[in-house]
Amino acid sequence: MVFRLSDDVVFPDPTLADDDGLLAVGGALTPEWLITAYSFGIFPWSSFREDELLWFCPHERFVIFPREIHISHSMRQLLRRGQYKATLNKDFEGVIRGCSMAQGRYDMEGAWLGEDMIAAFLKMHELGVAASVEVWEGDKLVGGLYGMNIGWNFFGESMFSLVPNASKIALIFLAELMADSDGIIDCQLETPHLRSMGGRYISYDEYMRYLEKK
Repeated sequence: MVFRLSDDVVFPDPTLADDDGLLAVGGALTPEWLITAYSFGIFPWSSFREDELLWFCPHERFVIFPREIHISHSMRQLLRRGQYKATLNKDFEGVIRGCSMAQGRYDMEGAWLGEDMIAAFLKMHELGVAASVEVWEGDKLVGGLYGMNIGWNFFGESMFSLVPNASKIALIFLAELMADSDGIIDCQLETPHLRSMGGRYISYDEYMRYLEKK
């Protein structure tokens, strides 16, 4: 069953999402809606060319535990060469627009990272709730990732690379920053790229135990 949201900033029980994780339609991309959603592991994900705003909450969650990040031998060699530098929150807008445009994503059918979503996350960044990791080659932004940061946990939204392995460098940098936090990196969706770096599924109940830690 998919629920239609009212004007009140309230979501239905996340465990009632359908088999694909779709929970509800409606709501808005305001700070109130976004903070409430992510506090329960709910995230917006719909084509920006469609009228309906869709909210998802998968029953199983694909996450990376920061201390379990897998760094291959070749990645360790690349990091040691010092060709790239990673930073935190130095160019949030550059990263989110890179995620929107890289590899022609903006023009693809079903593209979800349009101007409304970008504006919403820029606002969240201004409020100190959304964060970015940038990867630089010299003074050129060549990759990165961004997402929501609530409590000890990071909710990854998207990543991009203009050179090989830039998004992996960003993820490794993020995991190292979080290594002592006892939080999780929520990947939202499984990809071979994320699985190769240590991603695995946990139940929604276990996931919420991390979100509820103070």
